[in-house]
Amino acid sequence: MMARRRALVTGGSGDIGGAIAQALAADGFHVHVHANASRERAQAVVDAIASGGGSADAVAFDLVDGDATRAAVASLLADGPIHALVHNAGVHDDAPLAGMREEQWRRVIDISLNGFFHVVQPLLLPMARVRAGRIVSISSVAAVLGNRGQVNYAAAKSALHGATKSLAREMASRGITANVVAPGVIAGRLTDQAFGDAEIKAMIPAARAGTPEDVAALVAFLCSDRAGYVNGQVIGVNGGMA
Repeated sequence: MMARRRALVTGGSGDIGGAIAQALAADGFHVHVHANASRERAQAVVDAIASGGGSADAVAFDLVDGDATRAAVASLLADGPIHALVHNAGVHDDAPLAGMREEQWRRVIDISLNGFFHVVQPLLLPMARVRAGRIVSISSVAAVLGNRGQVNYAAAKSALHGATKSLAREMASRGITANVVAPGVIAGRLTDQAFGDAEIKAMIPAARAGTPEDVAALVAFLCSDRAGYVNGQVIGVNGGMA
């Protein structure tokens, strides 16, 4: 019997990450649900997947720590190849650039961008050896349009766009694809506090926030065999904002 495909979802304990993990599990992946400080929330996602008949486990490591991330990835690879990596981890630490502290700049860049390098780089040669792999990074409409108070966040996420397009060119001949999904306003704990209904209707042509499942559906497609010729793309899920 063919071994179950495996996926690693960084930041898998959040609203979008959890929905992505559940969608991949529904597609037959064994999902490693990553968290840094919220392992209990990652375990809750694992429990939800198991209750639906899927397969998953929780893993915890700090993406900012390159040595710790490489060790964690090596431990996962000891059980066989990782077929899909979804880099969803990221944080906001908003402020106008004129008043932004250096630690705000560095923290946001470290998790989204340096974390991408730390987790993706050790997966590439194992993927290349089996001539198959899917890498999907979760960005933001802020990286496409810009947003006041989010120079650090937009810089980190838009850097993933260039990295992904370049990586796609490097690895395409090995059967590995790399793409970006850039959500707009997605309903969840943070968004529900930040925007009222009137703001959402004025800002979004679809006149509603998206759902984590809207994002997860696209990610699941990009991780599937059906998406083998979709490579180096930045795809919005934003209700027409951009």
